[in-house]
Amino acid sequence: MTPAHFAFSAAFILGLAGLAFHRTHLLSALLCLEGMMLSLFLALSLWTLELGVTSLSASPMLLLAFSACEASAGLALLVATARTHGSDRLQNLNLLQC
Repeated sequence: MTPAHFAFSAAFILGLAGLAFHRTHLLSALLCLEGMMLSLFLALSLWTLELGVTSLSASPMLLLAFSACEASAGLALLVATARTHGSDRLQNLNLLQC
């Protein structure tokens, strides 16, 4: 495993661990998701460059577009929950109360 592959894998695992273990605020969960998507984007870009296949060159941009859509939806949910509940703490959110 090259150092670049190790760095991208470690960044993804750290983002996943942060998402799994530090779920106090919605903003921290969104930041962990963005870190995971950024590491996936960089790894996919590096993989495309290493293979030298031109048919795969659009896939990192497609992943980046979906990541931007996910970020905007997450921020919209963050603003909506902060307005209705007064905080972005995940302990205050209950799916049974609508």
